[in-house]
Amino acid sequence: MARLIKRQRRLMISLSKLRTVQLGIRSLYLHMMRSALTMLGIIFGVCSVIAMLAIGEGASYEAQQAIKKLGSNNIIIRSVKPPEETRANTGGRSFAIDYGLTYEDADRIESTIPGVRRVLPMRIIRDNVRFNENSVPSQIIGTHSIYTEIVGMDILAGRFLSEMDETHMDNVCALTIGLAERLFPYQDPLDEEVRVGSTYYRVIGLVREKTTEQKRPQSGNPNEGQSLDNNLYIPLSTAKSRFGETLIRRSAGSFEAERVELHQITVQVSDTEAVEMAAPEIATILKRFHKKKDYETIVPLQLLRQAEQTKRIFSIVLGSIAAISLLVGGIGIMNIMLATVTERTREIGIRRALGARKIDIVKQFLVETIVLSVGGGLLGVALGILTPLVVSYLAGMKTIITPGSLFLAFGISGAVGIIFGIYPASRAAALDPIEALRHE
Repeated sequence: MARLIKRQRRLMISLSKLRTVQLGIRSLYLHMMRSALTMLGIIFGVCSVIAMLAIGEGASYEAQQAIKKLGSNNIIIRSVKPPEETRANTGGRSFAIDYGLTYEDADRIESTIPGVRRVLPMRIIRDNVRFNENSVPSQIIGTHSIYTEIVGMDILAGRFLSEMDETHMDNVCALTIGLAERLFPYQDPLDEEVRVGSTYYRVIGLVREKTTEQKRPQSGNPNEGQSLDNNLYIPLSTAKSRFGETLIRRSAGSFEAERVELHQITVQVSDTEAVEMAAPEIATILKRFHKKKDYETIVPLQLLRQAEQTKRIFSIVLGSIAAISLLVGGIGIMNIMLATVTERTREIGIRRALGARKIDIVKQFLVETIVLSVGGGLLGVALGILTPLVVSYLAGMKTIITPGSLFLAFGISGAVGIIFGIYPASRAAALDPIEALRHE
């Protein structure tokens, strides 16, 4: 008997809850246009949170991938023209500048710094590469065979430089696929010869860098700024023999001579812990043997950590800005519900007179606000998933939608419905039944 009574009580409670939900949905349905307009604030708020976080996540991902391609175990050192040398050179017709990294710097780093696995020196010369009538401004990079392992590169056809090429100072080269397509629109580049200046180089391979983004000059080095997809690679010994160490640029009747042994040294260490120890030691060695600041050190691992920190800040800022629209949507819900309480004062009085408790009135109005916020949240999630896809398609930007952003936006929309619905519901429940029945 006791079990039967408990079952009946549970059934009555369930029916009461279902009846409350039905009343709330029916009330919203009677004012469909107003309910839809109220939901728009939540829809656009949820959509903006998801979309902005997806755009921020995509931008951060691309930045981190670009840094990772430099190698988290690498330390990059570049020659930089000192500012005082640049100013001194502007006043005369000719001026020879001697600056930058040297072969001795590479040897010292490799022999004295613990944890260093390999050192990759490079010379970078900017010149035109020609084949028949085609001429393309390019970067001629003199380097070693380990370039593909340290910097990262895909060999698409043929081979890259070898130690024998370096020993014999052979006139051979490997081309990036972009440069090959510009020089050889119809021919097979392999075993053809390209010309740089007055020297011919036999093409032995086609390669592709891990990133083909346009590099911006950072150090004032004229040899920077070329696309990574516009490079020609030759043995370092060949570059030193054919181009020498003094580069001359002529303009407007004057010329400028620069003597730079190496334009870049990439140091590969054993692991990330060794990077943190090796970086300051390299800086100490370079400072000891360089009287002027004619180099810069780039540590991709540090850049990666900074990018991750920036990503967290960026996500917080974007999420906070987008959450404001959810707040506005919640205020809209509260405003509409307060107006609804005023409109339905007599209905509330009748329900109270027929035996409805205060908690029943609170539940009815809370159901309405939750339906508005949750329904708007679901539509906002759908629109929020669609918007980044449209942005990626139209603008070519990478966007990444994370499950966390979906749950966060939807959870906030539900919380907004409850928080901003409590006051109108409490105000409706607090109405005096007699005064409510007299309301016109």
